[in-house]
Amino acid sequence: MNALQTILDDRALAVVRAPSISDPQALAEALARGGIRAVELTFTTPGVLDLLRVAADAGAVIGAGTVLTSEQTRAAIDSGAQFLVTPGLRPAVAEVASARGVPLMMGALTPSEVMDAIDMGAAAVKIFPARALGPAHFKDLLGPLPDAKLVPSGGVNASNAADFLAVGAVAVTAGTDVVSPAAVASDDWDGIAERAQRFVTSLSPKGTS
Repeated sequence: MNALQTILDDRALAVVRAPSISDPQALAEALARGGIRAVELTFTTPGVLDLLRVAADAGAVIGAGTVLTSEQTRAAIDSGAQFLVTPGLRPAVAEVASARGVPLMMGALTPSEVMDAIDMGAAAVKIFPARALGPAHFKDLLGPLPDAKLVPSGGVNASNAADFLAVGAVAVTAGTDVVSPAAVASDDWDGIAERAQRFVTSLSPKGTS
């Protein structure tokens, strides 16, 4: 399964930041039930490599986020990560990802950073923090860079996700509004599935399905 194409098809991926995750397979399955098949587990979660391995072995479309070093990149890929995400420009991560053939979503904010990310081989560019400048920033970026695959992260929720897509974002990130640390801690898989479904529903403009 092509992880990047899954993200583009769903127009969404889930970013999970939690102090611990008891059952990454159940978490991925809950999100998939809600319509978000790609899940990013971050290096800010202790033991993330083991979590990636469990989810990958269960068949989830799983990626590693907050990847900062070449060592983390290799370890994440070896643990089953099918895509990688950085918070900013990380040439060392890009080099390993390219060599291993794993799609990379690299963080950026300015036009120069977006161009640098593309030059480094990023399959998509995560605009972070998206809340800082909002959907209008995406329209401005895509004026001179119409082919850039931009994905907002940070401050994206069911009330504004469709606005980012409307101005040209190729997908959006579902964060703590869908997958809160409290919900993960309490194994509230049904609640996560319901919130994921509401988020996915919100991606279509009113009056469409």
